[in-house]
Parts: sequence; structure tokens; C-alpha cells
Amino acid sequence: MNVLLWHVHGSWTTSFVHGRHRYLVPVTPDRGPYGLGRARTYPWPDNAVEITPEDLRHTDVDLVILQRPEEIDLAAEWLGRRPGRDVPAIYVEHNTPKGDVPNTRHPMADRDDLLLTHVTAFNELFWDNGTTRTTVVDHGVVPPAVEWTGELDRLAVVTNEPVRRWRVTGTDLMPRFAAVAPLDVYGMGVAGLPDALTAAGFPGLPVTGHEDLPQHAMHAELARRRAYLHLCRWTSLGLSLIEAMT
Repeated sequence: MNVLLWHVHGSWTTSFVHGRHRYLVPVTPDRGPYGLGRARTYPWPDNAVEITPEDLRHTDVDLVILQRPEEIDLAAEWLGRRPGRDVPAIYVEHNTPKGDVPNTRHPMADRDDLLLTHVTAFNELFWDNGTTRTTVVDHGVVPPAVEWTGELDRLAVVTNEPVRRWRVTGTDLMPRFAAVAPLDVYGMGVAGLPDALTAAGFPGLPVTGHEDLPQHAMHAELARRRAYLHLCRWTSLGLSLIEAMT
């Protein structure tokens, strides 16, 4: 099948495009949020191909994977067909609800034209999905090509934008772990983390940010640390080391 999906979450998309289909990933000249194209720090197979909005209009698409509400209108504009009506559509929800959790309605609630897919049973339960059909598909994992050695007496965290997102990413928990062992933080937007912790009243912590390493390099470094910490509050508990590393 030809599957259209936007490159939104690098790790999840990396696992997804390792399937047996052909994956059409929109690319725009500015490589902005709706045209990021193929990943440049993750290894993607050749069946994940970049495609321009202009070429999409003349391409057969068998399925649209949606991850943001605005992608429905964008797909209709670029394809000339309405997702869910003229071409099958699945909406993947990666996140937990925010705000008044028991009463948080999902933006795709009460629709009969798509399947709403959550990545954990917790999310499916706590979102108000209305009458929309739902299912749960756990995040897929491409096993890292490294083995854990734990040779460095340091702790590792993988997260994105811990300064801006703070409690969501568990940044407020980092000082208590940095008091046990030096903390290496990998991901996007981590370079300013030591200064942000100092400004928050935690000066001199042994915290080092490693900004957006290629996935294979990050995996190799994680495997050398004594332990991996999963601090994000937006995912459910029980994440294994191998899942966290991808």
C-alpha cells in the first residue's frame, strides 16, 4: 500500500516506516512542521520516500495516517480527496489528555469516518472519544544494534525540550537523580538545561545536555550508562529500556 503520513515524531515514525508498505512523507522547501521529509538523524529504509504536495495530487494513496487535527484539511487540499470519505484514514493519538482529564474530549470525537488509534490503553480510557471507533496499538520498536555494558557510573535520560516543557518531561525530577550520579540528557532542546536548572535554584548539578545526536550514536552512548531514567509524565509507566532507547 501507499501510506501517506507526516514526519511528526521521529522515533515513532522510524519504527512505523520499517513495515512492508511504501510510506509517502511530505517534504516542503522549508522542511517545516508539515514538510519535514525523511529523518536526518534516524535510519529510515528506502520504502519511506519524500513527496511534494504537488506530486501528491497525482499519486495513488491507499491510506492516510493523521497525527494532528489540521492534517485532515491539509491532506484534502494536497490530495484533492477527503481523508475518511474518499480515502481511508487512521488518526494516531500519541499523547495523554491535558486539562480537565475526565472531561477532555478528543478533537476526533464523534466521527464515523476514521479509526482513532491510541498508543496506550491508558490514553484510550482517559480521552473522551465520543462515538468514534477506537483501538490501541502500542508503540513499535526497532531493536537497537547495541548491547548494554553500563561501564560508566552515570545516568541517562532521553527527552525533548525539557526546558520549555518542564514538568511534562519530568525536568523537575532531575535534581534528585543528579544527586545520586551524574546525569546525561539526550534529545532536542537540551543544550540549555544546566542553565535552566541553575535558574530554578539548582546550581552546580552534574547534568550534561547532548543535543540531538544521530540515533545510532545516542543508542551507543545510552548503553554505556549504568541506568536509563524514564521521567516523562505524558507516557504511561512500565516502559522497558529497549523501548525507551527508541
